[in-house]
Amino acid sequence: MSAPEPQQAQPPAAASPEAAEPDPAHRYEAVVPHWFYCKVTDSRERWIPFSTQDSERLEEAHGSGRDKEDLVVPTSGGRYDVHLKKRQRVAVYWEEEVSEVRRCTWFYKGDKDNKYIPYSETFSEELEEAYMIAVTLDEWKKKLESPSREIIILHNPKLMVHYHPVATSDDWGSTPTEQGRPRTVKRGVENIAAEIPNGEPLQIDHLVFVVHGIGPACDIRFRSIIQCVNDFRNVSLSMLQAHFKKAQEQQQIGRVEFLPVNWHSSLHSTGVDVDLERITLPSINRLRHFINDTILDVFFYNSSTYCQTIVDTVASEMNRLYQLFLQRNPLFKGGVSIAGHSLGSLILFDLLTNQKAAPEEDEHSEEVRALRRCTDPWGTPAAPARVAVPLRSHQPPASAAAWGRGTDSKMHRRKVSKKHDPWLCSQESRTTSSNRGIEEVKDILKKLELSEYCDVFEKEKMDRQALFLCTEKNLKEMGIPLGPRMKILHYISSKMEMQDQRAAAPRQSGEHGAEPGSPSQHDPNSTDDGKNCQYRDIGLGQVSANYPQLNYKPTIFFAFGSPIGMFLTVRGVKRINPNYSLPTCKGFFNIFHPFDPVAYRIEPMIVPDLEFEPMLLPHHKGRKRMHLELKEGLTRMSVDLKNNLLGSLRVAWQSFTRAPLPAVEAASTDAEAEAEASAEKQPDTKPEETPAAVKEEASLINVGRLNGGNRIDYVLQEKPIESFNEYLFALQGHLCYWESEDTVLLVLKEIYQTQGITLDQPLPGSQ
Repeated sequence: MSAPEPQQAQPPAAASPEAAEPDPAHRYEAVVPHWFYCKVTDSRERWIPFSTQDSERLEEAHGSGRDKEDLVVPTSGGRYDVHLKKRQRVAVYWEEEVSEVRRCTWFYKGDKDNKYIPYSETFSEELEEAYMIAVTLDEWKKKLESPSREIIILHNPKLMVHYHPVATSDDWGSTPTEQGRPRTVKRGVENIAAEIPNGEPLQIDHLVFVVHGIGPACDIRFRSIIQCVNDFRNVSLSMLQAHFKKAQEQQQIGRVEFLPVNWHSSLHSTGVDVDLERITLPSINRLRHFINDTILDVFFYNSSTYCQTIVDTVASEMNRLYQLFLQRNPLFKGGVSIAGHSLGSLILFDLLTNQKAAPEEDEHSEEVRALRRCTDPWGTPAAPARVAVPLRSHQPPASAAAWGRGTDSKMHRRKVSKKHDPWLCSQESRTTSSNRGIEEVKDILKKLELSEYCDVFEKEKMDRQALFLCTEKNLKEMGIPLGPRMKILHYISSKMEMQDQRAAAPRQSGEHGAEPGSPSQHDPNSTDDGKNCQYRDIGLGQVSANYPQLNYKPTIFFAFGSPIGMFLTVRGVKRINPNYSLPTCKGFFNIFHPFDPVAYRIEPMIVPDLEFEPMLLPHHKGRKRMHLELKEGLTRMSVDLKNNLLGSLRVAWQSFTRAPLPAVEAASTDAEAEAEASAEKQPDTKPEETPAAVKEEASLINVGRLNGGNRIDYVLQEKPIESFNEYLFALQGHLCYWESEDTVLLVLKEIYQTQGITLDQPLPGSQ
């Protein structure tokens, strides 16, 4: 039989150069294995290759002979561990089903999606042994039977076929063509055209926790927060290679790690779903189930019971992830930032506003508790920049020394005197003006037709200044009914708004060196104390919760598609103090798509008297999208045409309606017409000059210290197809951030800017 086989293989060798490749002179080369893991999605198995870096690390551990032990190899940037002995891939930071791991050398093409599927390690060894014999002896047409009784025939190195039987049969004498459609067999991962990533840099420069919004799904494809953050991370790696290439080549940077924070599963594991199921109507079942699982998360957060559950889950999960990350990365010296999408950004914002700048501060000082209510973050004209002033006062600092004006990067406590902080509520001033203040409170109550409560306020020794420190809770504890309580709170709120206008001018003159005691300086003993608490903690509509403390101080807070501005407005906060900044976080970026129906701006709450556009995020390729440039050009052209047309009509109308004049005055009339025409033409040049000037002015607008003096609101550029119909792409606009290169690039740019590392080439229009 050895003679005919070379004769059968010889004609194809003469006809085809591919078959002539194998040389019978012992040219066998061992196959290079690659490691894969199996991902099961909707009962469908999908084999995904490890990165080249991870596969080499796994092969090295396998070759050391230590795979008999329970050896654990970290992969995927340390987010997954592979247990070599069990051949399992286990998630480190979150809960996920264990994946099967396989050392792969031989593959066959699947039936459904034409993806190559690896054979088991045992059968792959049999195939490799048969291939080695066939190459060495030049004996092909080898037939092997797989564990599932399927036939594999090795015709030649380029043609190996797997026959899948149509029906189970013991008649192995039948020809392979009678047993179903053949499937291609490939040896080695280099022959199956698999997309194998190179791997992630080992060095981690920064850590970012990402908190999701409502519901278990985070994008239009109903994927989980884990999958969406994986996309965000992958986009960040490509952006680093494209825009930080010099820093990478000089080994100045590694990468940024993004870890998801899931609170939805913890909330809905409390048994609330069972309670909702009992009261849910049977009609339109899918829609009602969707609402219960997603939309109701907003109402849960506004419930005191479930709000506490949510904030506890988010804070404890971020603290747990942080500690675990440090354990696995003991050499990590970078910073930590946080990002939130939709409702997740509001949860993080409430957490950050309730952080304490100094952990050692005492929580039981009644004096500072009152001071905290007075100097509310939402706008006391001279509110501290680094104080933990929450929307709800639960963890006040113990000493007034912790309150200081100005920014202190190390958050050292600074003593504040009345001379340097004229708006500081002084216990001494309350004592010296006590008698006069009590009489003023009586006058206020008479004006509000609430004289019957004068005795209550006098009994509590409430003067005018103490009245302006009161919250709704304080008035309720004093026994003031709801109606009078609302009247008093409304009076205080309106007084504070009136005082804001009058406080602006003296505050500006005081910054330019006004002398103590001059009219520009506020007298702490004056009776006009409403301005002290202009943006106090109103407390209306807010949920009372005990906000946990984070184990780290975030560098930057990124909000994607955030409703923070809307929720603050609904809670009764009209303005945010320009001098306020988050107690433990220096940066705050509000990023949104122009068609996102859930997103709201922040800057107009800080600078309400000035209308200006948000900062336009530059395209990651360094240009503005073409349709936006065309749109601006057409708008500019229409403005020019309108101005020219109106100017011409105006001159014509004036010349038509003007009475006839002597010839002597005709010359002057023509001169006037020319002057008017030139005056009409003058605005024509302005629209062409304004875009650049407006952009420069927009970036220089003072929007307070919430983001360290920098702009806060950033808007993405819509895609050309999205500009055709805003409503059609509204939902997509709210879920687009995970794969948005522009969003990711801004995040990377701001993070690395804190380390003194900039883009290779600054993008046009960037700050």
